Amino acid sequence: MVNTPESGVNSLEVRKLAYAYPDGTQALFGVDLSIARGERVALLGPNGAGKTTLVMHLNGILTAGHGSVAVAGTPVRADTLKEVRQRVGLVFQDPDDQLFMPTVRDDVAFGPANAGLRGEQLDRVVKEALERVGMLEAIDRPPHHLSFGQRRRVAVATVLAMKPEILVLDEPSSNLDPAARRELAEILRSLDVTVLMVTHDLPYALELCERSLILSGGVIASDGPTRELLADADLLAEHRLELPYGFAIPAV
Repeated sequence: MVNTPESGVNSLEVRKLAYAYPDGTQALFGVDLSIARGERVALLGPNGAGKTTLVMHLNGILTAGHGSVAVAGTPVRADTLKEVRQRVGLVFQDPDDQLFMPTVRDDVAFGPANAGLRGEQLDRVVKEALERVGMLEAIDRPPHHLSFGQRRRVAVATVLAMKPEILVLDEPSSNLDPAARRELAEILRSLDVTVLMVTHDLPYALELCERSLILSGGVIASDGPTRELLADADLLAEHRLELPYGFAIPAV
C-alpha cells in the first residue's frame, strides 16, 4: 500500500543529479529542480540534452550516479521502487508501446490488478480513469481499432488508473491531428495531478504549462515562466529551440 504524501511536500525534488552511461558518456552533470504539487511544467531541450535520461531516473529505471531524486518525499532507491513506480506515471511517446492487451478495459486494469485490486473496486477504478480521458465508450474495444489520438488517451488512462502523484508525458502532442491535440490539451488541463511534459512542441508547452525548464548539456540551463523563456530569441537559439515559422508569442 502506498503511503499518503505529506501535505506541503513537493511532487518532485531532484538534487545534484549526475549520471554517466556504462560506455562513459556523461548525460547529466548536476541537475537541480523542484516541482510543486499540482504544477504543470514543460521540460524543453534539444536532442541529446539528457531529457530521456532524467525521466528514467524519476521511477528508478536508471540509478543516480551522484545526487538524489525524491517523489512526494520518498527517495528513489532500490527498496522504494514499488512505491515510487506507483507514484510516477510515465506516458510513452508511442501509445502502442503501452497498450498490449485484447481490450481497452484489460489495458487500463493491468496496473491496478497487479497492485492487488479485484472485482467491483477494480471495475470502478478502470471506468473512472476512462471517464477522465473521455474514452469510457471504448472500454470493450480492441486498442488497435482506435485512432492514434484515442490510443494516446487510453495510454493516459492506464497511468491515471494507478492514481499517480506525477504524470510524465513524453512528446504528448506528436503525431496528433489538430482536433486530437486540442482534446488532449483539454484533458490535461482538467486533471488534478502534477504534470511534467517533455516536449519539442513549444506552442503546446505555452498552452499548457505556465513554467518551463530548459535542459541543455546535462544541466538545467533555464527555469522560468514559459512565456518569458519562449519570448527570448537568443535563449532559444543558444539551446537549439525554435518556434514554428510565423508563430508569435501572444501578448498578455
